[in-house]
Amino acid sequence: MEHAVYRDDWGIPHLRADGIRQLAFAQGRNAATDRAWQIEVERHRAQGTTAAFLGPDAVAWDVFARRSLLTDTARRCFAGLDPDTRAWVCAYVDGVNTGLVHEASRAPEFAVAGLAPGRWRPWTPLAVWLSAHILFAGFPAKLWREKVTHLLGPEAVGLFAADGPHTSGSNGWLITADRTASGAPILAGDPHRFIEAPGVYQQIHLACPEFDVVGLAVPGVPGIAHFGHAGPVAWAITNAMADYQDLCREHLRRRGPAVEALGPHGWEPATARTETVEVAGAEPVTVEITETGRGPVVIGGPDDAVAVSLRCPPRVTGDLGFSALPALLRATCVGDVDRALDRWAEPVNVVMAADTAGGLLHRVAGRVPARPPKARSRVVAAWEPEYHWQGTDAPMPRAPAGAAAPDGLAVMANQRGLAAPLGVEFAPPYRAERIRELLETSRTWTAKGMAEIHMDSHLASARHLLDALARAGGLSPAAGTLRDRLLRWDRRMEAGSTDAGAYAALRSAVVRRLAAEPALACLADPGRLRLGGPEADTECPEVFRPWLAPAPRIAFALDRLLTSGAVPRLLPGLDRAAAVRAAAEEVAARETPPPAWGETHRLAPWQALPSGTPEAWPGLSGDHDCVLSTMSVPGVTDLSPRGPAARCVWDLAHRDDSRWVVPLGASGVPGDPHGRDQLPLWTRGELVPVVTDWERLTGERHHREDPDRPHGRGDTMSTADATNREPLHKRRVEGFGEVAVVPVDPARDIALIHHWVGQERARFWGMRELTREQVLEIYEFLDSLTTHHACLILRDGRPVALFQSYDPAADPVGEAYEVRAGDIGIHLFVGPADGPPEHGFTDTLLAVFLEFVLRDPARRRVVAEPDARNARAISRLTGLGFVPGPLVDLPEKRARLVFLDRDAAPPVHARRHGGAPRS
Repeated sequence: MEHAVYRDDWGIPHLRADGIRQLAFAQGRNAATDRAWQIEVERHRAQGTTAAFLGPDAVAWDVFARRSLLTDTARRCFAGLDPDTRAWVCAYVDGVNTGLVHEASRAPEFAVAGLAPGRWRPWTPLAVWLSAHILFAGFPAKLWREKVTHLLGPEAVGLFAADGPHTSGSNGWLITADRTASGAPILAGDPHRFIEAPGVYQQIHLACPEFDVVGLAVPGVPGIAHFGHAGPVAWAITNAMADYQDLCREHLRRRGPAVEALGPHGWEPATARTETVEVAGAEPVTVEITETGRGPVVIGGPDDAVAVSLRCPPRVTGDLGFSALPALLRATCVGDVDRALDRWAEPVNVVMAADTAGGLLHRVAGRVPARPPKARSRVVAAWEPEYHWQGTDAPMPRAPAGAAAPDGLAVMANQRGLAAPLGVEFAPPYRAERIRELLETSRTWTAKGMAEIHMDSHLASARHLLDALARAGGLSPAAGTLRDRLLRWDRRMEAGSTDAGAYAALRSAVVRRLAAEPALACLADPGRLRLGGPEADTECPEVFRPWLAPAPRIAFALDRLLTSGAVPRLLPGLDRAAAVRAAAEEVAARETPPPAWGETHRLAPWQALPSGTPEAWPGLSGDHDCVLSTMSVPGVTDLSPRGPAARCVWDLAHRDDSRWVVPLGASGVPGDPHGRDQLPLWTRGELVPVVTDWERLTGERHHREDPDRPHGRGDTMSTADATNREPLHKRRVEGFGEVAVVPVDPARDIALIHHWVGQERARFWGMRELTREQVLEIYEFLDSLTTHHACLILRDGRPVALFQSYDPAADPVGEAYEVRAGDIGIHLFVGPADGPPEHGFTDTLLAVFLEFVLRDPARRRVVAEPDARNARAISRLTGLGFVPGPLVDLPEKRARLVFLDRDAAPPVHARRHGGAPRS
């Protein structure tokens, strides 16, 4: 597969290939080249396996990822993709796997963490996307509302109705042609997310004969989802603040080894199993994973008084919206963008787009289930029929034709607006109003001039606290001087401003004092969750506790708490004026005056593996309600973990006049010259020119690779491929070698499997006449199921056998006999021999595989159903202890059932000469 990689002066990758799949391969390979450590951390986050190398601090996330079934949902969504999108995603995954083999050595974090790069599966990009956005809609805010309702009363919930610390801050705006210097629209994107090192967005240029697009990609995910410029059309998004995930209180009970849940029609079966989270430097953690008819249980379980399940559209529908991604790349006008976004699902976004023909688009894209209003704001009862989803979606609002940008301007800043029918809480209007105010000052805007909008630090919300301070009486001389100084302040949160630093110190002191007031003290413990009376108290999982911490809630709703006339009635005894006075006295009495804002308000990005030498991150201007939304948590910390994750300005007159910047740089490799080179510009508000002229780029390398090549020589996989695939089970057998069980990767293993099952010796496997594409479709379908699993058996890194396991209750076999709890079904195919027959070969493989199958103590019996004509296979199984059962007629064959009780399973012995030859 041939593709070319170019770089501009900022190290931004520009990829060119002969077709869309070749380009997807190139993008995946580049992700592994530039961001190997980052994307591997994201893969492990989606799997819930980060604690195995990051230690105890990562356990809370891993437990949530396992319990919420992120990977299984991604598999389900991948199985539902149309063939073209599925092949496109697989090409990207092939590129990632190739890049990890060749390029991961550039990332020293692997050695530091003691981690080897793993193998990506076809659905991994979907899992990475889902992991990054599962909390994006802020469903844990419902837990906060429940707590306030039961501790302070339902009316008090509105006092804290402001955006939480995890959901908003993004901005975007569209300027029509009559307000620009070029006479063409300008579209700006300003997404605010948690800042990570490496960054969550990657600047990239993707080109093939079908399209040529620049934009911001999410490392680990193909295409350009959120911010793109295709030449004749450009698009940008913000979070719509929609509510599309339900929390359902469940009644669970055990019935022997089974679990049941009370649903709308009575008690119904739930699925339950246990998994083990490995933890570096600590004991492993056992997690029970339960799923009801509503969704996976994320709080509590069958043995707890309280259990809560999560219901979200991708889990219910098996659709994450990925078919929109290649369609967006092919877009040439706003109509194309609009039609592509009709397929979008997760997360729900407000989208703006413009094209060179004058077309404009302003709409919401995504999937929001239609259900009663209470489900949008509170935890609802799983057993009440009215909250059961009926399969209909709320219509996605859109601006009418010709009204996408009234007065030549459109602004999106997470405010209550176009998406209002879909949400509960939205961002205060301060940012949206300020952006519009600034844009209306000119009719000759340029892309370069957008920096002054992006960097605006005026804090309109400060007026409420300053008004309260102005009314404060009885202040000491020092506190009075502080008051007078702040009332003269220009209300700009500039990094170098000591007035801004003094205001921030006052605000934090007010928040702390309000949080300590008796009227609010009952909210103090974020570790306790209240879903009813005292009997419904339960421990809150650690991953949800930031939503239940009172200080951030008080801080982000401070204007409402200081001004609402309902406070004396709903929170009797809360003396707001006294809190402001005491805070002013506290700050004025400090021995050292508050420093300039940027001294304490410093960037604090998240790093999976912090460097041994702490980095000196810059001080920042801005604040939560500024257009430059650099978030801190007043009353807790001035550090800023969240801010502009990228900035882009798309010029529709000439694409190379567009501008963009990311917080750190194009590369995620430590020490790379392009790892931090954009940080000074990002801090100052400067933007990097977008370059799309190939003559101005530096050709880095050309690759010619064949993604369909066999894995190594003949029908074997390469040693690197085998090493990089994480084993499900591994056993060294003396005299035989190392036997490993690895999951089948259909896209990578299809050449091998098709070769094996097409041989005469595989006639009982039933696939000899199938084409390669038909075999691939079968194994991709198996790969999408949670009840059936296909594995390769490796001997010293080489594939020698194909095994499948399945839940008989979810298979036609289960209709032919009485399935017992704990039954597990198996199929076995031993690959063709490379040399002369070996005595005991198959028995050794089967013994190791049975050891793997029975590793879960809940599995009590193994069932196999060889073709009744396959006397050799039946003899081998009975020789290993299987007991013959009845002849049964299955859809594709007449079979002999054979059963092996757990206690009769053969042990794995060291190899000695003698025994049966390999078959």
